[in-house]
Amino acid sequence: MLQPGVARRGAVAFALLAAALLLALSGTPLCPTALVLGVPCPGCGLTRATLALAHGDLRAALGFHPLAPLLVPLLAVVFGKALVDYVRGTPPAPPERAWWARRTAVWLASTLLVLLVAVWLARFAGYFGGPVAVESFRDLVTRRAP
Repeated sequence: MLQPGVARRGAVAFALLAAALLLALSGTPLCPTALVLGVPCPGCGLTRATLALAHGDLRAALGFHPLAPLLVPLLAVVFGKALVDYVRGTPPAPPERAWWARRTAVWLASTLLVLLVAVWLARFAGYFGGPVAVESFRDLVTRRAP
């Protein structure tokens, strides 16, 4: 027998996934840093790289973000686990026992953060194809104006 609220949490999870998929496929710029400041953030290009990976285009994915083949599966597992735990109604573990608070996970996350910032800075220096093209609010307004 299902726990109370599993169907509701499942519907919420499905709605969130559907909304995220529609937003990603719509071409709407998702990066607040790019929209407001007009410069790419360390993660800029990851949504487009994820879509390219989903289409099996590794070369395009690497062009959008060189760390995509590493980060996309990792983030899919982390978000997938969080979503499954939410739907099941799994009570959150105490912070000292949570998997993400273990030394290995913290070391891995710290290493990935350093890599992400290093790639971001290297792209500004012209490596890895240079900075990813982004759209700011100004670009959106001028593109949609008659």
